This record gives sequence, structure tokens and C-alpha cells, in this order.
Amino acid sequence: MNNHPNNTSDGKSPAKTMDIVQKGLAKRYKAEKRFRQYGIGAIIISLLCLFSLFASIFSNGYSAFRQTYIELDLFIDPDYIDTNNLAASDFNGIVKASLRAYFPDVTSRGDKRQLYALISSGAAFDVQDVVRENRDTIGQTIQLWVPVDDDVDMLFKGHLDRTLPESDRRLKDNQLAWIDAFVEKRKIEKRFNTTFFTAGDSREPELAGIWGAVCGSFYTLVVTLVLSFPIGVAAAVYLEEFAPKNRWTDIIEVNINNLAAVPSIVFGLLGLAVFLNFFGLPRSAPLVGGFVLTLMTLPTIIIASRASLKSVPPSIREAALGVGASKTQMVTHHVLPLALPGMLTGTIIGMAQALGETAPLLMIGMVAFIVDIPGGFTDPSTVLPVQIFLWADSPERGFLERTSAAIMILLMFLITMNAVAVILRKKFEKRW
Repeated sequence: MNNHPNNTSDGKSPAKTMDIVQKGLAKRYKAEKRFRQYGIGAIIISLLCLFSLFASIFSNGYSAFRQTYIELDLFIDPDYIDTNNLAASDFNGIVKASLRAYFPDVTSRGDKRQLYALISSGAAFDVQDVVRENRDTIGQTIQLWVPVDDDVDMLFKGHLDRTLPESDRRLKDNQLAWIDAFVEKRKIEKRFNTTFFTAGDSREPELAGIWGAVCGSFYTLVVTLVLSFPIGVAAAVYLEEFAPKNRWTDIIEVNINNLAAVPSIVFGLLGLAVFLNFFGLPRSAPLVGGFVLTLMTLPTIIIASRASLKSVPPSIREAALGVGASKTQMVTHHVLPLALPGMLTGTIIGMAQALGETAPLLMIGMVAFIVDIPGGFTDPSTVLPVQIFLWADSPERGFLERTSAAIMILLMFLITMNAVAVILRKKFEKRW
């Protein structure tokens, strides 16, 4: 037995023991410091990637908010106008006549075709709108700003290099000369692109807009919200407050958690089989899209609502029951109001997820090319993510900038919805 006061039981002195402890602490501190540095580095890399993504989207899409227009002197020739049926009138001929008046030396068929190609096909519809609003313009000469073709628009936005050889350019030398002539007369300028926000889809980039897709997204989300919120909250309240704890409720809970992880395209296949093929609902309609997205968002809302109900302290329930309230009164008057902010937060997050979904809507036909603005829940329409998908697949350079601009609009909606969820949670959240 060793009774020496300076030795430990294992034969090591206290000084040596402290040295070992200090070395171990130094290693742990260094490891902890490295771990923090790794975490900071990961955050910095993530922020840089996110910044690069946003910078790329913005650099490609900001120019879509401006559109190049050209001013034409248009003689509304009565010979081209059918006053009884304006839709059958030759407004395109009026536009072509105006261009020929600017360049009377253009006589060959090929040169005329190239001259007419400088103006968007939508110019004729602009002239038709002017005549429809004011019939007194027939027989008179008016000045009207009309959109140019997307190739000319890309030239003025710097996306088309005019120094390249003619064979490598989409605009020929004579077309550039005509454009320069309009520039000298100050007949061409860039303006805010209201068409992008007020029009539906189009085959021509300069005429394409997001309003049809925005309306389709709105109608679809209205159907989703009206169905998913009450059903999700009711299911969460029953499972959390009233359902007996047995094997069947355990199976239901497991299935709800599993449904939250099911790929969204599976819900699209389910909607195709049930809502379209079995019930025969209209294809490409926001009503069907809302049904499909309801199935997809229900698990998210139920899980979030149950978590909110669990966060309410048991003392609230016991106090309500103690003063004579029934279980239903306890839930509706006391528990549910306290859990509602968390439920709303989960619902908004689920709706934001539904707003950004594409795959399930592709399966029910909302990928169709639709020009008209939907006026109701059963009208054919598309949604903003699907519109982005369609434009991204188009080869024209004009659709590239509109794709990025539409992504910017979609991100703005998503960020706004998530910000609202955070604000609601911070404002109404109660800490127990």
C-alpha cells in the first residue's frame, strides 16, 4: 500500500495528472474551434452559392421588365377595314403598308419579308384595339407605339452581337440598316414591359406574359386552401384530442408521416387516375389542380397542427375541464385558439410548397399551351411553375430572360409567404 501524499492511487503524481488533463482539454478546444470553423465555412459556401444563383437569375431576367417599341405612322385605310366585323379586317396589312411607306425602295418579296419581320405580329392586334375603341380613326393617320420582334429587342438589350458575320446573325445587314434609320428618327425606344404582367402565354417572346399563369395559380391555391386547411385541422384535432390510442390510430399516424415524404408526382398520378379518368373532371382546370395539391399538402398541415396542439400545456386542458367545460368546449374554446398560430404557420408553409409544385400538375394536363386568361375554377389554365417549365424549354433567347423574370416573381411570392409565416409565429406564439 502506497501512502505517499504526493502520489495518486495509480502511481501518477497530481502534477502529471493535471498535465494530461490540460493536454486533453487543449485538444478538445482545438477540435471544437475547428468544428466551428467548418460550420462557418459551410454557411459561407451556402450563402455564396445562393448569392450566385440569385445573381444569375437576376442578370438574365431583369431585362424582361423592359421591352423595345417602335413608333409607326399608320394610315387606317378604310379598304382594309370591315366595320361590321373588325376581327376579319386586315390590320396586319395596315402595319405592312406603314413600313413600306418608310422604305419605298424596298420592292423585292424577300426584302419585304425581312422588313415586316422587324415588327411583332402583335402590332396588328394593337391597331385593332385602337380602332375598336375609336371608330373615328378610320380614314386617318395615327401614331402608335408597337412592339418589335424579339430579335430586334435582343439587339437593343445587348444580347445580339451585330459585329458578327451576317451568316452568324439572326438579323441581316439590310435589317440593321433599317433599324438604324428608325433610331436616327428617334422612333425606337425601350419602355416598361406591361405586357409581361398583363398577358397570357404566346408563341412570340415579346407577347408572352405571366398573368394567365398567375390567375391559374391563384385559383388553384384557393381550392387547395379551402379544402386542406379545415380538413387538416379537423384531422389533427381528432387524432390529438379525441382518438383512442390503439393500433389503428398508430397505423394512421405512421401513414400520415409517410405521405409527407411521398414524391409529389405520385399525387399527380393519383389525381390523373381518380379525378380525371374516374370522375371525369375537366383537364387542365384549377379545380383538379387544387384537389391534387390538397392531397399533397394535407400531411404537412396535419403534422404541423398536431405539433401546435401538443405545445399547449396540459394545465390549460385540466383547468377548462375543472370548471365544468366539456371536452369539445375545452378544445374549441381554449386549446384550439392557442394552437391556431402554429396551425396557420404550417398551412402557409404547405401552401408555399404547393405554389412551387410542378410535377403533379404536369400529370393532370396543366402543361398545355393556353393563351386565354382563365376566368374561373374550371377554365383551362396553367400555373406559374409550369409556365416557367414551358418557357425554359423554348429555344428563343427572348424566352430565356422571361423564364428568369418569372422565376424572380415566383421567388418573391414564396419569400413573402414564408415571411408571413415567420411573422405570424413570432407575433402570436406563446411561450409556456
